[in-house]
Amino acid sequence: MSMTVETATLPTLLTALRLPTVARLWPEFCTRADKEGWPAERLLAALCELELSEREQRRIQRHLAAARLPQGKTLDAFDFLAVPTLSQARVRALVEGDSWLQAGHNLLAFGPPGSGKTHLAGAIGYELIQRGYRVLMARTSDLVQRLQVARQDLALTQEIAKLDKFDLLILDDLSYVRKDQAETSALFELISARYERRSIMITANQPFSGWDAIFPDRAMTIAAIDRLVHHATIFEMNVESYRRRAAYAAASSLSDIEDDRDKQQPEKETATAKDNSRPATLSSDIET
Repeated sequence: MSMTVETATLPTLLTALRLPTVARLWPEFCTRADKEGWPAERLLAALCELELSEREQRRIQRHLAAARLPQGKTLDAFDFLAVPTLSQARVRALVEGDSWLQAGHNLLAFGPPGSGKTHLAGAIGYELIQRGYRVLMARTSDLVQRLQVARQDLALTQEIAKLDKFDLLILDDLSYVRKDQAETSALFELISARYERRSIMITANQPFSGWDAIFPDRAMTIAAIDRLVHHATIFEMNVESYRRRAAYAAASSLSDIEDDRDKQQPEKETATAKDNSRPATLSSDIET
């Protein structure tokens, strides 16, 4: 059976099939295939591989934009030597495996301000997106306010359900949530809704013993902690603030510069004194 193919309609067909990469590259690849004598299946496979590769890159960029991760915070940029309590091998094994995500297990990072908790959380989120997962990172106080607005609109359940599309929800700076009955109860409902279904990562300045300052009553505090730690990996990051370390380093560097300048100043003064004590120049002698 003969079949007439109108190649002029190919761009339209590829657009309708949502194959933008093939639509862009097929003329170049067809020309190359003709010159090099590729069989038809090789040409088709090459175009399909490129389409899938670029589609994956577009997906990653789209999900990175939606995740709201801090810029430049990757595991390669994280200074593990500055946080000796944190095992680099353990963290990398965590992001390379997915059993904990599939089971809805949690991650908790504790440490003082400036210890690298936000960097670590953002880096974990970045690595997971590269591996095909959905991640959302938000300041806990901002997300809690969003949930509270939804509660006032009688849409809290729906708002929490929208977050189900994210395999990992990163709640940064839990300690800054105000101890407000309405807001923290919304946070508790979020934690309960994701329990053993979807993973949460929390960063906090305060250990569990300080969480009574976040939740309005002891019973809610205990219940929230119980749900979070039941299946959790905990990172203890009790080190000096990297911002303070950077400030000390900058101050030390400035002090070294000033010391060098002070050392050079007497040398200049000595050199000037020597110049002033030299005999008159040759021209002065001639005039005399």
